[in-house]
Amino acid sequence: MVVFVLLATSGWTAMSHQKPAQDPRAAAVSAWLHGSVAGRHLPNPDSASARTVSRFFASLTAAQRERLADRYPLVVGNLNGAPVPLRYAANRLALGQQQTAEIKRSHAEDLTPDGRSEALQLAHRYGSLRAPGRQILAFDPTGQGRVAEVFGDLATARRTAVVVPGVDTDILTFEKTVKPYSAPDGMAEALYDSERAADPAGHYAVIAWADYTTPDGLGLDASTGTMAEAGAVRLNAMVRALPDTTSVQLFCHSYGSVLCGVGAGRLPQRKVTDIAVYGSPGMRAQNVAGLHTDARVWAARDATDWIQDVPYVEVGGLGHGPDPVSPSFGARVISAAGAQQHTGYFASGTESLKNFTRIALGRYGQVVCATDDATCTAGAAAAA
Repeated sequence: MVVFVLLATSGWTAMSHQKPAQDPRAAAVSAWLHGSVAGRHLPNPDSASARTVSRFFASLTAAQRERLADRYPLVVGNLNGAPVPLRYAANRLALGQQQTAEIKRSHAEDLTPDGRSEALQLAHRYGSLRAPGRQILAFDPTGQGRVAEVFGDLATARRTAVVVPGVDTDILTFEKTVKPYSAPDGMAEALYDSERAADPAGHYAVIAWADYTTPDGLGLDASTGTMAEAGAVRLNAMVRALPDTTSVQLFCHSYGSVLCGVGAGRLPQRKVTDIAVYGSPGMRAQNVAGLHTDARVWAARDATDWIQDVPYVEVGGLGHGPDPVSPSFGARVISAAGAQQHTGYFASGTESLKNFTRIALGRYGQVVCATDDATCTAGAAAAA
């Protein structure tokens, strides 16, 4: 079963602007589209379906696949439908190339001290991401950067968790040394470790999915659904490329829950069985029925989370609608006791992490509701 953990923050108190993006992947795609293998055109990465891409790679020899990954790592590493181990190898190569480029850039005479510091930070992060044993499913250094990492084995997983972050998520914030559970990579690892502790012999994986462009700060972009819409397209493509033998649960944090809300009805219904939102500013739907999904919808919010103070309204495209933990919304409201603030839902020992683990493993009868009447689990197992 696939579990998507979607994480973000949201607000709309100030204007914000994204930095102009350099686009190394666009250059790589252009080169790819002018390339060929054994006299055959290469599939368009922006329009070919995952099934088409999968059939294409299946028709190649191992040597041909490796040559494509070596020549076009920024394309192959992000290509839904390409063999997953090949994507890991391509992204390791792309990360190494970008690390070398940033080290070189850090010595540029026309760079400011802050610019040199940022270049060295990026070089360090790229080096960390390409460390032995890490499984990078997607990597794009364009702009602030996008990345996705897998914990576990996607090929054998029956349940897979994917962490998808929200505002202010980029290459540099993907992982943290202090309070690692507050960053996408640490959240995914915490969930995976919790699953392994609860079910050592189970077949599951977790993906830290920071593979969409998020709002920059708590400004205008975070108060609209524009970036969530674009992210939902990417999420849908990634989900559909996962093995048919796995099913999907989405765990959506803050602005990530906006992405889940706008994308819920487009995702493959037989694959996505659960959508769990926490610290949510709203899902751009009036209620669960408005999400147009057959998935179970869960909602959680810790009492100390500042997100409860945002205006749960939508006016002229600003705001994200009703509060998902309100009774009228119709979600299954679960306990997040101990989470502490907006980014603590995956901290060790919290009821939120325990509940997410239970949902990820399909142990619906063990989920602890926010109230004593256990209405949140009514009929959940029967619907599984």
